[in-house]
Amino acid sequence: MRFQEIQKMAKDMGISPYRMKKTDIIRTIQRTENNIECYGTDRMDNCEELECSWRSDCLTTNNRKVSQK
Repeated sequence: MRFQEIQKMAKDMGISPYRMKKTDIIRTIQRTENNIECYGTDRMDNCEELECSWRSDCLTTNNRKVSQK
């Protein structure tokens, strides 16, 4: 999902994404939806949230982190 789409989603939920990084916006959305704030964390190694809206992006983000080590 593009950054602008994430910002719009946040605004639609009453979250002000002003000066927030993508990761922080997504975690705030997760918290607002009463979900675990796990986007981009090490929890992805054992993630069973198959229906998560952020799963594919999170996997990509975590794969980049691993390849940079």
